Amino acid sequence: MIASPTVPRPPLPRADAIVDPRVGDAGPALLALEDGAVFPGIAFGAPLASGGDLVVNTSQTGYQEIATDPSYAGQVVVMTYPLIGNYGRLAADDQSERPWLRGLVVAHATAAVLDDARQLATLLRTHRIPAIAGVDTRALARHLRSTGCLRGIITEPGMIDRDAAVDRARDVQRWEDQDFVAQVSPERVREVGDGDGPLIAIVDYGLKANIVRSLGRRGARVRVLPHTATRDEVLARDVDGVVLSPGPGDPARLAGPVALAQAVIDAGRPLLGICLGHQVVARAAGAETRRLRFGHHGANHPVQDLDTGYVQVTAQNHEVQVIGESVPADSGFRVSQLNLNDRSVEGLRHAEKPIETVQYHPEGAPGPLDALAVFDRFVAACRRGA
Repeated sequence: MIASPTVPRPPLPRADAIVDPRVGDAGPALLALEDGAVFPGIAFGAPLASGGDLVVNTSQTGYQEIATDPSYAGQVVVMTYPLIGNYGRLAADDQSERPWLRGLVVAHATAAVLDDARQLATLLRTHRIPAIAGVDTRALARHLRSTGCLRGIITEPGMIDRDAAVDRARDVQRWEDQDFVAQVSPERVREVGDGDGPLIAIVDYGLKANIVRSLGRRGARVRVLPHTATRDEVLARDVDGVVLSPGPGDPARLAGPVALAQAVIDAGRPLLGICLGHQVVARAAGAETRRLRFGHHGANHPVQDLDTGYVQVTAQNHEVQVIGESVPADSGFRVSQLNLNDRSVEGLRHAEKPIETVQYHPEGAPGPLDALAVFDRFVAACRRGA
């Protein structure tokens, strides 16, 4: 039996000081971790229990985009910024058709709007995602920083048995053992845009809407393909370039996407890999990947381009890194960008072919618009080859 760690347990203030009355709460609940740590709080999402790996996001804004980002499938997201829900929600800014995270943990659930449809809590309740407020999320972040990634569970309202909650957290299925791409990828092909711009095929492993928008703003047409797309579909004669999208899960499980990436590399078609797509291309090139201790999740990660020396601020959301020294010297690929916080690999470029990958989210635009140049380079390569 794992001993329960000592964690601060100050008494909770009144529920209406934690959850805005306009949001409404469902009563007491617990956030329990597999190492025995328990954080009491107030439930305000869907009235049910759910668990997954805990990840910490340090962004001050973007809670709506985070909730609807498919890359968070299977995870319980902890927001360190203390006020979540404080500017409402616009449906047009959702990154996919629904939330994919397993649960949301916040310090204070607030509401800036009276319209129920524009509240984050309504989005979560509609799609059966639990949420808990009243947690000291910064203390929780420090705890995870010392332990590394942990599984956890948000209990249903009224369930406050600490020992039973910890047992349930330990029963949560491991993140590495699940195939999230099959859960989030669409079943059908869809076309976006018209005109005579280059046609870009995106293989959807957990696509964010801003990627499609970013390509469309540069005059490209987009064909979104499911993760089961074949080589012939992806490399159809009318396709000018290929994007392997972000998505959730461990690339070591994705033999099919890795084989597809190898086919695109061999064909020499312009190729852009983003986040999970970056990791898939790296594995196709013969490199190794490894899980980070607690992942990169936030909107302020500095990344340096090794070719130009340029440093940009990036949005990130991933659990796995490419091991730079494992990139084969004869693969044609080289490490092109590094994270200045921990020196992890943030990008690859091919020496001869129009292929680039990035670990961060250029479509995220976390205040600075630095990283959008990734799309400029890719669409320009597609136009040259069209």
